Amino acid sequence: MPRLPTTARPANTGQPSRLLVFSVTAMALLNNSVLMSSTPEILESYGEPVSRAGMLIAAGTVTGIVAAPAIGFLADRYGRKRILVPCLLVFGAFGSVGGFSPSFEWLLVVRIVQGLGSAGLINLVVVLISDHWSGLDRARLLGQNSAVITGFLAVFPFLGGATTDLFGWRWNFAYYALALLVGAAVARSLDDPWEGRRVPVGRQLREAVAELVLPVNAVCVAIGSLTFFVMFGVFLTLIPIHLDEVFGLGPTERGLVAAVPAVTSTATALMVTWFRTRLSVGFMVATGLGVFAAAFAAMGLGFLWLLVIAAAVYGLAEGLTIPTLQDLVAERAPEHLRGVLMALWVGGLRVGQTTGPLVVGLAIGLWSTSTVLVMAGVIIGCFSLALGTSRILPSGRPVVSVGPGSLPDGNG
Repeated sequence: MPRLPTTARPANTGQPSRLLVFSVTAMALLNNSVLMSSTPEILESYGEPVSRAGMLIAAGTVTGIVAAPAIGFLADRYGRKRILVPCLLVFGAFGSVGGFSPSFEWLLVVRIVQGLGSAGLINLVVVLISDHWSGLDRARLLGQNSAVITGFLAVFPFLGGATTDLFGWRWNFAYYALALLVGAAVARSLDDPWEGRRVPVGRQLREAVAELVLPVNAVCVAIGSLTFFVMFGVFLTLIPIHLDEVFGLGPTERGLVAAVPAVTSTATALMVTWFRTRLSVGFMVATGLGVFAAAFAAMGLGFLWLLVIAAAVYGLAEGLTIPTLQDLVAERAPEHLRGVLMALWVGGLRVGQTTGPLVVGLAIGLWSTSTVLVMAGVIIGCFSLALGTSRILPSGRPVVSVGPGSLPDGNG
């Protein structure tokens, strides 16, 4: 009698170290954030116009649009660890040689290959968390992971700006070598809970697509893509140039401004479990988009003090929106498809992460940075209103189940 195909399932292994999980997250954040404060200096050194700033950021993410879903398939078939370690090694090896690039074109090529490695980092972290934690514990840990993201989004821009002022922008690429150390730690310490999967690729793909086209999942991917379009296009690409052209701030000062949202975003992300048990997902996400809209419109009004306040408000939306969407996708994903569905989710984020810098780069070639900021606020505000009046995302008070290995909150 022929052997039936088996589905992947976690083995009985211990939970991974949170420090190890968060270290992988930190490496994923290095990709663009350590360079954002020095973008004007990089372009100037190669004699490139500011309209090409988007290309520098997008080069590190464009390959992830295709690579992230492929990495998810591989992780479901062969295990998380076997895929995560090569991702870290590719990211660290190619990223660290970027500082030796003799031309802007060479730098873009190196960043594109580096992006292959970074494509699997965030989604595999979320998969690892979802494999080992459930219920409120998963929501809490995803919130903590988002706090790590926002925290390093503060540290790395400042670090990159200070390094540029002290030693020059090329030294920022040395930080990518840290991923090699994290890769070695993962190879040595991570117990892979995932057994091999023998389901045919075609069947796996059909099952994943069937889940992805469900209205709630599709909207989560679309909003996630919009959120990353905003984060990487408007904040990480446009704001450094705006601070340079309008206010004359240097790399370290730009890094300090970029660090402001991390305080509010980290605080909000750490409270995401509290919000999830009291507010609906639809309300939380629509509110997050509305806050994005107001913040960007305020940033474009030409006052530095108002921009700093708006940056702090922007952080509130970032800390509220991303972990909420991420937890909803992970919560709805069937166990045997979790890797590929989270990878498709990250693939959608990569679309926004890549197109955002490119579109904004073209826009600042046509209009002033202040005008683009106000336009971004108006457009995002329209999306917020549309989502708030729809019923696609869950609109009732959530009921959070407590799964195996999960601890209930203080209210039981």
